[in-house]
Amino acid sequence: MSKRSVRRISALIAVAGLALTACGGDGSASDDSNPESEISLGPSDPADESTEPDVVLPTEIPTDLMITDITVGAGDEAGEGDTVFVYYVGVLSADGSRFDGNFDGEPFAVTLGQGAVIQGWDEGLLGMKVGGRRQLDIPADLAYGEAGSGDAIPPNSAISFVVDMLAVVPAIDPADEPEITSLKNPEMLSDLVIEDLVDGDGAEAEAGSTVVVQIIAFRSDTGEKLVSTWSDPSPVTFTLVADGALPGIVEGVPGMKVGGRRILNIPYADAFGDAGNTELGLPEKTDLVLVVDLFAAF
Repeated sequence: MSKRSVRRISALIAVAGLALTACGGDGSASDDSNPESEISLGPSDPADESTEPDVVLPTEIPTDLMITDITVGAGDEAGEGDTVFVYYVGVLSADGSRFDGNFDGEPFAVTLGQGAVIQGWDEGLLGMKVGGRRQLDIPADLAYGEAGSGDAIPPNSAISFVVDMLAVVPAIDPADEPEITSLKNPEMLSDLVIEDLVDGDGAEAEAGSTVVVQIIAFRSDTGEKLVSTWSDPSPVTFTLVADGALPGIVEGVPGMKVGGRRILNIPYADAFGDAGNTELGLPEKTDLVLVVDLFAAF
């Protein structure tokens, strides 16, 4: 199965047929020439617009990357190959003109070290910890260079960002996909049944949380494996809200902690309903079993 198919089916599992949308404001930190700069996110509670921090301009236009930790986080540390979720605001270093930000929108997700963003971000976010706030003052050659970016960022412009680190998700190894057997349950379910295979020790998912997961789906009646998201390097991300994900997921994931693995036995009414899902290979009125690994909650 192609990566595109896995991502599309992942979206079906996560948001009951609503396509996940790319985010990142105006894309000021993204490299528009690289398709990997399009990171899929589900709906997410936006940060309060009033919380957008001021960017203190450097006293001199930077010629080297300048990293200033405003707040040092206490959580996981970002490394090359990790996917990070951030809020940010960007301005021109010369005069403070704001050109982009997402504190009034959705978190921006990017995998570090893949050239999906400007070099100043790829280098400048390394070592940052969850819960931290960092300022990056980026010289033009590590930003948009002689070309600039649209009308907002003139050629040869240094740019400055303040970035809040929300979550760090380590690179996923498809070989780590769990081997799960004996999920057949020929009896129709009337209620959600939860079984924890691994208890996590990280942040706890709550109603309304944004979560980053990997999912394996099975038919309950036969135990047949339908699809797995583990082969797709882009994590499945969505928010635990009504109408934002399958009811069985919204009810079944809260209480999990990062690092945990949980089996959700979901009645068909709380999965894909009477119609089932032909793209997944789930017949009508068939219960769904999901094995969920939780990688981040924020």
